[in-house]
Amino acid sequence: MTAPLLDCLEIETSPNPTHAVIWLHGLGADANDFAPIVPQVAQGLKKATRFVFPNAPMQAVTINGGMVMPAWYDILAMDLVRREDAAGIRASEQAMRALIARENARGVPTSNIVLAGFSQGCAMTLHTGVRLPEKLAGMMGLSGYLPLIDLADAERQPANADTPIFLAHGIFDPVVALHRAEASRDKLQALGYEVRWHTYPMPHAVCPQEIDDIRDFLQTVIV
Repeated sequence: MTAPLLDCLEIETSPNPTHAVIWLHGLGADANDFAPIVPQVAQGLKKATRFVFPNAPMQAVTINGGMVMPAWYDILAMDLVRREDAAGIRASEQAMRALIARENARGVPTSNIVLAGFSQGCAMTLHTGVRLPEKLAGMMGLSGYLPLIDLADAERQPANADTPIFLAHGIFDPVVALHRAEASRDKLQALGYEVRWHTYPMPHAVCPQEIDDIRDFLQTVIV
């Protein structure tokens, strides 16, 4: 069953895009969160690229006292992984697959798509990317982690075994602790993925050097 399409903000670097970046925001944010940096991260791209910023569904978030906010899945515990909302994660995975299918229908093959995300969006990027049966151009995970980490080996598909993965994290992150991101990096590397690891002296945020590194990464995978 195909998931309904999410509401999205879209920015095209030029008409008739042949490539796409599907970029997921973090908990409590929305599609506008990363749109302002598109002019910077799209510098030097040689291919017409559509940046797609979907809005997460509104739902109650347990660790925030049940407050309703944009979320890709519920957060049940402060350590993020002791108890996980597997059903919510898998529902958002289907929403990601529906967005990929829409790009395919618009003439952009999966091999020309980069999945990207911040925090919860990073989690969904990694979760979905390793399970996709079609090869992606790349994955980009910012200030996040790999959810359902113990299931990744059994559920991953071979299509993205050699897809480059850009991972970036702040060493002072109080929301997703650095050790959680490092455990995700180590797991992905142990499974044979090509992880390009970056850390920055920042909290749960994005910094100018990271934006430059994102731009450089996109130039290597959007070709």
